[in-house]
Amino acid sequence: MDEQALYESRLELVDFLVEALHDAPDESFVERLLSGDVRTPDGEVNEPLDRGFDALRTFVEEHQEYDVSEVQDALEREYTRLLVGPRPPVIAHETYYREDADYLGEGVAEVEASYGAAGWAPPEEYPEENDFVVVELAFLRHLIDQQRQGAEEAVGFERVFLDEHALTWVDAFTDDLREQTNSRFYMAVADVYAGTLQFEDELVAGLL
Repeated sequence: MDEQALYESRLELVDFLVEALHDAPDESFVERLLSGDVRTPDGEVNEPLDRGFDALRTFVEEHQEYDVSEVQDALEREYTRLLVGPRPPVIAHETYYREDADYLGEGVAEVEASYGAAGWAPPEEYPEENDFVVVELAFLRHLIDQQRQGAEEAVGFERVFLDEHALTWVDAFTDDLREQTNSRFYMAVADVYAGTLQFEDELVAGLL
C-alpha cells in the first residue's frame, strides 16, 4: 500500500467510528453499510480490527433482506439504550475511566490542552463534553490529515495524545461496550475502535 492509500485507509477507519459513535446511525449510513459501500480491509491487520470487520461483514450479510429503516430503527434503539439512557450502561467519556481525574472534572481540561497544543478546537456539531469518544476521534482524524499534508509535528502530537489520553481508556471502554450489548454491530464497533488505536499506536511508533 502506498503512502497516500495508507492515509486514506486511516481516515476511513476514523470516519467509520465517528459515524457509528457520534449518534445513532442514520438511514444514509445504514444504507451505505448494507450496500457494501463501507469498505473493510483486505487481509489481516491486527486481531481486534480483523475480528471487528469480520463481525461487520456478518452483520451486513444477516441483514440483506431487511428494510434499511428497520435496521436503522433497531440500531437507534440500541445506541440510545447503551450510550444515551436514561442511565446508560456505557459512558463514552475518558474521565469516566481515569483513576486520576473526576468524571467530567479537571481531566476534561487536560484533554482540551492536548487539542490546543496542536492548534485544534472541537467542532461545534459535537454537543458532548470534550472528552467524549467522538471528539477524541475527530482530533485523531485532524492529526492524521495533518500528517497527510506533510506536518511532521502532527506525528509527535499524536504520540502524546495516544499515550496520555486515547490509549488510557480504550480497553475498559470497549470491554464495557462488548459486555453491555447483544448487537453484532456494536460489538464490531468496539473491536474496530480498539484495533484502530492499536494500529495507530504501532504506526506512530515506527514514524518516530
